[in-house]
Amino acid sequence: MPDKTIALTGNQASAYAMKQINPDVVPAYPITPQTALMQKFADFHADGEVDTEVILVESEHSAMSACVGSAAAGARTMTATSANGLALMFEIVYIASSLRLPIVMNVVNRALSGPINIHCDHSDTMSARDSGWIQLYSVDAQQAYENTLMAVRIAEHPDVLTPVMVCQDGFVTSHGMENVTVYDEKKVKKFIGEYKPAQHLLDDTPITMGPLDFSDYYFEHKRAQVDGIAASKKVIAEVTAEFAKTFGTKDYGFFNGYKLDDAEVAIVVLSSTGGTVNYVVDQLREQGKKVGALTLRLFRPFPAKELVKALSGIKVVAMLDRAISFGAVGGPIYMELRSALFDEPVKPKIINRIYGLGGKNINTEHIIDVYDDLFKLLAGKPVEQFGYINVRGT
Repeated sequence: MPDKTIALTGNQASAYAMKQINPDVVPAYPITPQTALMQKFADFHADGEVDTEVILVESEHSAMSACVGSAAAGARTMTATSANGLALMFEIVYIASSLRLPIVMNVVNRALSGPINIHCDHSDTMSARDSGWIQLYSVDAQQAYENTLMAVRIAEHPDVLTPVMVCQDGFVTSHGMENVTVYDEKKVKKFIGEYKPAQHLLDDTPITMGPLDFSDYYFEHKRAQVDGIAASKKVIAEVTAEFAKTFGTKDYGFFNGYKLDDAEVAIVVLSSTGGTVNYVVDQLREQGKKVGALTLRLFRPFPAKELVKALSGIKVVAMLDRAISFGAVGGPIYMELRSALFDEPVKPKIINRIYGLGGKNINTEHIIDVYDDLFKLLAGKPVEQFGYINVRGT
């Protein structure tokens, strides 16, 4: 099948990638707004287009438990979830990374309760940022498709052996229909390759997985996890470059910088809002304003050195977080970015804005307001260090 461009939602694009990967095992449990992703993959399974063992489980905790079992047995394993589902599987999410199992999980970002909310923010995956999983974020359905394909290669690399979350914004990306180019299936399968684990529970070499681990070796095992996720930066860069060369696409790298070369001020953001910010950049550029933007693709591991270099010429930066860290000094990505810049002798001033919780709308006027604040700060005028976008009472 040659490359073709078809109309797909983000959920369908991710399911299509899973079809082309044809994983050995997919444990699944429905939760809005992820349900349509697994439902589409179940259609592929019912139509005989994949020979995956699909396991219908009784909860997300069971889904990740089944993933751990199948991956430990040497099977290429994938799943998907959202919000409260990710929270319910949290115990096993840590176990999966601790056992260095290369599971790939699509996470359709949704607000964590309460109150109950089914719409987008990043509180679910931000709560898992220290769980030992690699986190890739998708600005649109095309990137959700491509990130899913690349995630398998990244997770299974022998220097990495670390699970990967592929994230997209609930309803905004997951249910929005757009043109997606899907690649020739033979080329995809060749790119991904066959999974041949060096060790697993069903081979001839006895190994132990999941033992009781007291203070004599627990610290050493945790330290060893750092090596895998640290090695993933190099592997992510290599796999992304190889993907771009193989399929003739853009090399996403760790982030997408937009018109930063001569920019005085810039906004840093995650996922689908990056497209809206880039649109505003174009509008303000037509007015002669030197503005830029940067949309993160990789959050874990955090590409600190690369971000510092990309923002080195910028005078003032706004970090837009779609999650709150209650009681902390700003949002979760703001704290990471501010820390990365701290030791630089010359660095931009940085402010933080929280936006879009529970699917709250953010439009071009709101983004223009943030750029206005950046220009005020550039001119030496007082601006709030921390603030909120489009919320009552502020």
